Amino acid sequence: MLPVAGSQAAIQALPRLRPPCRVAVPDPGYGEHAKAWRGAGHEIASVPAAGWGDAARQADVLVIIHPNNPTGQRFRPETLLDWHRRLAPRDGWLVIDEAFIDPSPAASLAGFVPRPGLIVLRSLGKFFGLAGARVGFVLAEPTWLQRLRDHLGPWTLAGPSRWVAARALADRRWQEAARARLEHRSARLAALLERHDLAPAGGCGLFQWTPAPRAAALHEALARRGILTRLFAQPPSLRLGLPGAEAQWARLEQALADIDRKGRARRRAESIPVRQIGSKDAHLP
Repeated sequence: MLPVAGSQAAIQALPRLRPPCRVAVPDPGYGEHAKAWRGAGHEIASVPAAGWGDAARQADVLVIIHPNNPTGQRFRPETLLDWHRRLAPRDGWLVIDEAFIDPSPAASLAGFVPRPGLIVLRSLGKFFGLAGARVGFVLAEPTWLQRLRDHLGPWTLAGPSRWVAARALADRRWQEAARARLEHRSARLAALLERHDLAPAGGCGLFQWTPAPRAAALHEALARRGILTRLFAQPPSLRLGLPGAEAQWARLEQALADIDRKGRARRRAESIPVRQIGSKDAHLP
């Protein structure tokens, strides 16, 4: 295992360790993966949710975000390992970005490393809320870890970040309590969104993802009320993180209610027929 300055450091470095090849990335998905592989000269294939079986037969590298950001899509470990076996004859890689896996650790493939061509990325930025510490880990075969270490150079992790990471990872009681708390809050957010006709199509213990034709307008309306969401253009959708204090839940509920009310008023106004000047019942004051 190699500590790195956030999993983003590995996302940018790994494509430099292979000659140009065919790389499958999720669509939609965290865009930095495609950007890094494309920038290193690789051929990128964007894979929809149902297309991974074909991609495993055709690509040299599968990059899977697990659970996916933003859709929350998950796969059984057996399915992921089957795709890994399909890649092996051509010395392919299965790169699993597990930045959002900590609420459901049983779904992680970390326990299957080292295997040839299996690379798992982990992060302390999401579940632990330590994005500013810039702490991530790469799990892979020793040979590839050494190549990555040589590429990144020494001192990949600052001393204060190591101190914070060690204490966060050792606090098992907090982790267990956080998982229970996040599961409850994620379900609560899904129910809140559904009440406002924004039923999520996916999510995980850290966010909910809701496709909506009016996603851009909703994103802007919430931002004007001081509530920030992540907007995706294709498909039009929003990713919402979990509110914390009760005041934040109430604020989100009120904002969505206000937006709903204004939307209904606008639709009523648009449905009122406009009388044309010159018609028999039109008159001037």
